[in-house]
Amino acid sequence: MFDTLRPFKHGKLHSLPALGKELNLKLGRLPVSIRIVLESVLRNCDGKKVTEEHVRQLAAWQPNAARSDEIPFVVARIVLQDFTGVPLLCDLAAMRGVAQKMGKEPKLIEPLVPVDLVVDHSVQIDHYGTKNALDLNMKLEFKRNEERYRFMKWGMQAFDTFKVVPPGIGIVHQVNLEYLGRGVHKTKDGLYYPDTLVGTDSHTTMVNGIGVVAWGVGGIEAEAGMLGQPVYFLTPDVVGVNLKGKLHPACTATDLVLTVTQLLRKAKVVGKFVEFFGEGTESLSVPDRATLGNMAPEYGATMGFFPVDDRTIEYFRGTGRTDAEIEAFAAYFKAQGLYGIPKAGAIDYSQVLELDLSSVTPSLAGPKRPQDRIDLDKVKSTFTSLFSAPVKENGFGKRAEELQKTHKTFDGLELKNGDVLIAAITSCTNTSNPGVLLAAGLLAKKAVELGLTVKPHVKTSLAPGSRVVTEYLTKAGLLPYLEKLGFNVAAYGCTTCIGNAGPLAQPIDEAIVKNDLVCAAVLSGNRNFEARIHPNIRANFLASPPLVVAYAIAGSILKDFKTEPVGISRDGRPVYIGHIWPTAEEVRKLMPLAMDASTFRRLYGNLADTNPLWKKVAAPSGQVYSWPPSTYIAEPPFFKDFSMTP
Repeated sequence: MFDTLRPFKHGKLHSLPALGKELNLKLGRLPVSIRIVLESVLRNCDGKKVTEEHVRQLAAWQPNAARSDEIPFVVARIVLQDFTGVPLLCDLAAMRGVAQKMGKEPKLIEPLVPVDLVVDHSVQIDHYGTKNALDLNMKLEFKRNEERYRFMKWGMQAFDTFKVVPPGIGIVHQVNLEYLGRGVHKTKDGLYYPDTLVGTDSHTTMVNGIGVVAWGVGGIEAEAGMLGQPVYFLTPDVVGVNLKGKLHPACTATDLVLTVTQLLRKAKVVGKFVEFFGEGTESLSVPDRATLGNMAPEYGATMGFFPVDDRTIEYFRGTGRTDAEIEAFAAYFKAQGLYGIPKAGAIDYSQVLELDLSSVTPSLAGPKRPQDRIDLDKVKSTFTSLFSAPVKENGFGKRAEELQKTHKTFDGLELKNGDVLIAAITSCTNTSNPGVLLAAGLLAKKAVELGLTVKPHVKTSLAPGSRVVTEYLTKAGLLPYLEKLGFNVAAYGCTTCIGNAGPLAQPIDEAIVKNDLVCAAVLSGNRNFEARIHPNIRANFLASPPLVVAYAIAGSILKDFKTEPVGISRDGRPVYIGHIWPTAEEVRKLMPLAMDASTFRRLYGNLADTNPLWKKVAAPSGQVYSWPPSTYIAEPPFFKDFSMTP
């Protein structure tokens, strides 16, 4: 075994610099993400599942070598969401039952690493645009999911290492970013190691923005990780992305991530790590980095990783982590040589791509794929051409003359192709980013003050990824303006982004089907495949939250914001996007409200008692689940007639 156990300021660690000396390798030239994985392989080297050869192979990583070796990666923890997490809990419960039947102690079956299940996939937007939408949607959610929630609550009390973040708290990846993410962990004997994880959701990569190595996996891999087994993956190429310059003040993190998605899709990064470096990377806030990490699945990479630096530490401080934790986090990464954004030329990458941040322009992506970025001033012309383009060319195959036809619903509302029917501020991709949420609120304020309103055919919703968002929008005085435009808080969950947009008004739905209309949804999400957002909405555009509000006012994707007004003011004057777009300075002044450590501590302080509906769920107790008759949650058959002998 390797002699790498060393003291540092706060305890002990398995030293990567010491390993480099022992192997006579310049580990500092390896990508930071590879070194963090290497630390796990080194620390868990037991000569059985993880061998010295595994350590040597990964330590000798070469940028352009053939990739045939598998890495046994033991993660620090697991995150689950409620759709993919319940089957894993079923398996654990079944194993407990088998242990009891065989005369063993059921408590022997226990996840060996911490597991957090965040309930976020079950709520949908049935009610919207009213003060009580949040309450009504949550009551429906509990009515529809009571059996599932009883089972989850049983799991909470049965397993010591299994925790549930109840419904109505937020989206798993934003909660992970703001609360669950630890930076470093410590064993009982004072050994420190980096936070790493896998999750049963593809956008687990969001915490790559705070320097956490993490990605989404299937249920079997997650279950193996829960039981202390390595997650195996092929040694990856690592593509370095050198970000240069700074974003234009009128551009948002959403514009940047859509540009990066387009760039990396073309570069074919599937199965590869992506690691961001350079001066432009240093200039990005942590929420901006998290937005880029979040959409790694859309650009095809396993991860979109950002090394830890001063901004990461500032973010941990602003989100209410303890001083002791923050100090240990920074000290550990500095001791390991993992601290700081690498400069150009400092790391050996498999490939280096460059992006000048100043070249990023206001953008949307769509109407069918997240990598199909469109400049804001070309959205109208792009939709117009795609309307009559063949389906095989990403078009809709309609006759061009149908584009401007007007159709009336049975209640007298006029509908046309290109009309925006859903405008949703949704998804952890963007609601974790105070910059774009405050920008949306400021745009709403200016629009309301000029007398602009949302078109009557638009279904609007605001579904933040955590309750912190509502808090700072309220403190900034912006939530009332969003509400006046119909963007009332309707849920804390994934909602529209995963297709839980809820029904459209029946007259609108019938008019779409009857006239075969190609209508649009504009959302601040991460995926926009045809019919994903709503089965009858064929054109779906990803956009920043302020643009979501602007399109709700415009009411149609066939508005050229460069030459046409968003709407008409109360005194009859045309209002263009520039009249209501917030300045960078206006957003900057409000940012301290969004990074208030005391707010994060209070809102994440006692999650079990936060939601009264969750407290009312009557769950069974005991170490073994009784499996009441059900067509939904049933005992898995895998352990039937299980025996300890072959």
